[in-house]
Amino acid sequence: MVLTGPNGAGKTNLLEAISFLAPGRGLRHAGLAAIDRRRPPADGTGDDGAVSGSAWAVAARVSRPEGVVEIGTGRDAAAEPGRDRRLVKIDGDFVRGQAPLAELLGVVWLTPQMDRLFLEGAGARRRFLDRLVYGFDPDHASRVAAYEHALRERARLLRGVIRGDGAWIAALEEQIAARGVAIAAARRDLAARLDRAIAEGAGPFPKASLRVEGLVESWLDEMPALAAEDRLRARLAEMRPRDAETGGAAVGPHRSDLAVVHLAKGMPAADCSTGEQKALLISIVLAHARLQTAARGAAPVLLLDEVAAHLDPSRREALFEAVLAVGAQAWLTGTEEELFHPLGDRAQFFRVRDAVITPR
Repeated sequence: MVLTGPNGAGKTNLLEAISFLAPGRGLRHAGLAAIDRRRPPADGTGDDGAVSGSAWAVAARVSRPEGVVEIGTGRDAAAEPGRDRRLVKIDGDFVRGQAPLAELLGVVWLTPQMDRLFLEGAGARRRFLDRLVYGFDPDHASRVAAYEHALRERARLLRGVIRGDGAWIAALEEQIAARGVAIAAARRDLAARLDRAIAEGAGPFPKASLRVEGLVESWLDEMPALAAEDRLRARLAEMRPRDAETGGAAVGPHRSDLAVVHLAKGMPAADCSTGEQKALLISIVLAHARLQTAARGAAPVLLLDEVAAHLDPSRREALFEAVLAVGAQAWLTGTEEELFHPLGDRAQFFRVRDAVITPR
């Protein structure tokens, strides 16, 4: 599926809507209320910030080997102000949590903002890796959410914002340790699988080496998961005075980072050129799509926003061929339709103008 049109026409909005069919905060990592439709001001000069009065929702029909499944999700308009909450429906019935979405559909994306993934903070790289994990471990999303909630509650207790005793803090640290080690193990396992899949791949995109670096991950290199849990729990208890001052937690997988190296050059991705960094990202996403297709029997949906614009012609055509070879449903956007001519009749083309979609 190729969507072309000028900047601001609404192409990325379409991709963002699809991205909410996966767990998490979507393609822009935006708050749920920020997605609500907004009214333009009466004078037509721009957005006055007023919402339309209704929460958003998105639904899709997913064809799976066992049949067609209808899925949907959206913001709960009845939630308390300031407390974003997503509702999820499967075949018309509400379900608990977002994990069922990942069980039914894999969604992965690349956006222009991700071109700086290797240059910015570790948080963006962790979120990128977590989205890839969802395709193999649907419970990972709820595990990450519960872990982050427990971290916030522990920080509140340590700061004395709410009253609590050591037993309450210890109970939270028990949860943090169990979920934290599970999160680290899932990230570590997928990074290793991607590392092997990329090494086995071929084509013009550079091969990359992936590794999750962090204290908990180093413990998992040396000991069983239960022993790592014990060590994390003990370290959290030991660090309470320091964490009370800083308002965070000095140890845990929320401090870990995804390290990526350009294999042919032996160079960290952060030191590579902008074009090489983008090619490395594409290499990782394509390897993930191949892995997920083999493991689940169905390829993920790929959302590739403006991904072809800064690729040379040979890599652009190689990307198209790789996506077609995987058999993934891919949504590609761009301002220039000519970039996608190598796809010929193997893709559906649509033009987007002022939020209106028309076939080519």
